[in-house]
Amino acid sequence: MSRRPASPPVVAMIGGGQLARMTHQAAIALGQTLRVLALRSDESAAQVTPDVVLGSHTDLDALRRAADGATALTFDHEHVPQELLEKLVADGVNVLPPPSALLHAQDKLVMRRKLSELGAPVPRYADVSSVDDAVAFAESVGGAVVIKTVRGGYDGRGVVMASSVDEARAIVEGYLADGVPVLVEERVEMRRELAALVARSPFGQGAAWPVVETVQEDGICVTVIAPAPNLSYETGSAASELALRVAAELGVVGVLAVELFETVDGRLLVNELAMRPHNSGHWTMDGARTSQFEQHLRAVLDYPLGDTSALTPYTVMGNVIGAPQTPAISMDERIHHLCARMPEAKVHLYGKEERPGRKIGHVNIVGADWESLRERAERAAHWLSHAEWTDGWDPHT
Repeated sequence: MSRRPASPPVVAMIGGGQLARMTHQAAIALGQTLRVLALRSDESAAQVTPDVVLGSHTDLDALRRAADGATALTFDHEHVPQELLEKLVADGVNVLPPPSALLHAQDKLVMRRKLSELGAPVPRYADVSSVDDAVAFAESVGGAVVIKTVRGGYDGRGVVMASSVDEARAIVEGYLADGVPVLVEERVEMRRELAALVARSPFGQGAAWPVVETVQEDGICVTVIAPAPNLSYETGSAASELALRVAAELGVVGVLAVELFETVDGRLLVNELAMRPHNSGHWTMDGARTSQFEQHLRAVLDYPLGDTSALTPYTVMGNVIGAPQTPAISMDERIHHLCARMPEAKVHLYGKEERPGRKIGHVNIVGADWESLRERAERAAHWLSHAEWTDGWDPHT
């Protein structure tokens, strides 16, 4: 008598956004279904997976329902309260990355202190318990500082630039009056921003993708160039080795993104950490042998990690971001025109309603000339966002 095959493992992901949606796409290829905890049935991931638990990431009962019978529980975002994660661990849930690691992506002050303890390069910073603390730090670094909320900020939210001591005083005063903890950092003289994306398994295996350049506008990543152009082998290796060391020291399991500043004098400084698939890694869907989404699943299931090498000299990703005014032309028609003009463009939409400034998809284009690829990827993304060709192209002429 033949034996029935064992059921495939179940990975539960907290959050129903685009990262969970694309992780589910990778799960399908592995013969799995990703379970997601979503607030609403129309969220990005809830639209595509049949295994949806509706509820909030701040509700212990909802978290327990999502975790019930799961091989591993992981995250689309880092906002689950630590006390709830500890209760899940006490229940025997395999939470990955573990709460002790995830804390460093949730709390910027904890992260800065830990990285400093590890000898990792970070901007000069100061904890702020009073306005006087912020003023003293701003004066010590020449006035220009960055003020960050300790928790909760992303895509430029919770990050404010101050150009003078008086401006820093006013901003910090407002945050502290509202009971919002903040820290202050020096304004770094940057050449550009980079991201080192790595993965680590419970067994301790690590893997790193090529270091990429990320282009930001208003605190939101708009373009990623993989690998980062004109990055020396020594600097790229140092960035990857730093990310792998941080992953090991913190006990990360899954994908870790280390956002970096490359300074004008060639130094690398750690800006932020993210312990989940990350916007800087979307290029891997079309430009790497193993995407970040498949790799995250492999890692949390303790499978051997996949090959992270690039398939092409360059891949450029352009984020599709909601325009100030939603175009009259439907998204379907915009895709039709894009496919006609740029058949090489790979479109990934998230099933999201268009809103100003909202990430609703991305476009990847691969090839050998990164400058041409960047121009085309940004043009394609702008077309999908605004229904306008940046070069004035008209298909009817």
